Amino acid sequence: MKRFSKGEKKLASVMNAAVLNKPLDIEVKQVTIPKPKKDEALVKVYCIGVCGSDVHYYEHGKIGRYKVKEPLILGHELAGEVVEIGDDVSHISVGDRVAVEPGVTCGRCNYCKSGRYNLCTDVVFMATPPVDGAWAEYITIRSDFLFKIPDEMSYEEGALLEPLSVGIHAMQRGKASMADRLFVSGLGPIGLLAIQAAKMFGITEIFASDVVPFRRELAKELGVTAVFDPIQEDINELISTLTEQKGVNLVVETSGNSKAISDTIKIVDRGGRIVLIGLPTSDSIPLDINQLIDGEIDVYGVFRYANTYPIAIQSLSNSKVNIEKIITHKYSLNDIKEAVELARTEKNTSVKVMIYP
Repeated sequence: MKRFSKGEKKLASVMNAAVLNKPLDIEVKQVTIPKPKKDEALVKVYCIGVCGSDVHYYEHGKIGRYKVKEPLILGHELAGEVVEIGDDVSHISVGDRVAVEPGVTCGRCNYCKSGRYNLCTDVVFMATPPVDGAWAEYITIRSDFLFKIPDEMSYEEGALLEPLSVGIHAMQRGKASMADRLFVSGLGPIGLLAIQAAKMFGITEIFASDVVPFRRELAKELGVTAVFDPIQEDINELISTLTEQKGVNLVVETSGNSKAISDTIKIVDRGGRIVLIGLPTSDSIPLDINQLIDGEIDVYGVFRYANTYPIAIQSLSNSKVNIEKIITHKYSLNDIKEAVELARTEKNTSVKVMIYP
């Protein structure tokens, strides 16, 4: 077992971690530092994002069939430094700066073998009950889910590779190309990073909407062609005017709002593609199926991502795309309660909250 580099202090046996005891009850506790198995590495966490799913678990104690029954460490968007590796680990070394892909799949099922490992039913995903996440000083993970990041890439960018991967996977699912005209519905972290992912795919005409003025302004700063208020404005009419009646042929819906999902059929042009990311509160949402069939509209679902981290790292290293701009607040792990409460209640002034253990 290889540990710290020569001259470094011996690793302690306990660490600080933010533990969710029950809904709205989270505290920093000392827990045992996990030991890496032969195929795993121990990573010192440098920064980690607060995801919407973290906030949902914090507020409600469950998401769908996943319920927090025992105290749980949340968090899954992270980057850090490798401080220990197992005996069978060869491609990662102590001292490497890494981004962490938080879902370890079985590698044996048909989904894994066909390259769609995000659909693996045996996935062990950080911060999904009963699996602990990474709001902690250290985590262990199977080493093939660690990706070296270049020296010029910040740990913040490394942590944001996780939500950016959702945007990249959405572009792949939607068969995005440079010729596309794109509309993004919802400008939370996923929507804003979907815009940045679209730029990586060469898309230059990008329209977007959100009900929150602050997020619309941030989208403008990221260089969208135009941004709309879906409550106050007629999106179809405005897009038609701005595109000289050409419309948009790719729509990415990230809000999960039932009406926004229904409206995607009205917004996308005939022969276009719709990519659905946001999870609605209701399982049943009305869609104009006649218009979908008559217009030969393709609809794609997105569940996490697969094989996106190498693409994200390479694309960010060779582009001027700025993903750190979505970070609006930074907190110490000791202030986790304040950080999560802000993410939960201040959506008019916050987008991505980052934690530093």
